[in-house]
Amino acid sequence: MDTNIDTPQTHSVETSNDMNESLSSEEKNIAVISYITLIGLIIAFVMNNDKKHAFPSYHIKQSLGLGLTGLALGVVGMIPILGWIVSFLGMFIMLYLWVVGLLNAINGKQKPVPFLGAKYEEWFKNN
Repeated sequence: MDTNIDTPQTHSVETSNDMNESLSSEEKNIAVISYITLIGLIIAFVMNNDKKHAFPSYHIKQSLGLGLTGLALGVVGMIPILGWIVSFLGMFIMLYLWVVGLLNAINGKQKPVPFLGAKYEEWFKNN
């Protein structure tokens, strides 16, 4: 009975590893670098510019969307009182979105960040 329980878990782990193995370490590295500051985003863009891999491109677009959303929150933060509150709360949400995006890149998943990721895909689909 214990053997049957362990077998499906082992199989599911192997399946997820097979999907991750199709990505090269260079692709994963570029995707992770894109989430590390604005300079990292620029470096990832330049590194991916020649080969145009789909996985890093996806995460570069997600990171760019997060950066632009953070910039918009900064502008909103210039509005006294209400803007400060919205900006303060928004930064916590942005931190959460950034962590989710970074973990997706590290784990080799091409998933949009919650809330705004689908919009980022729509906005940057031609790039």
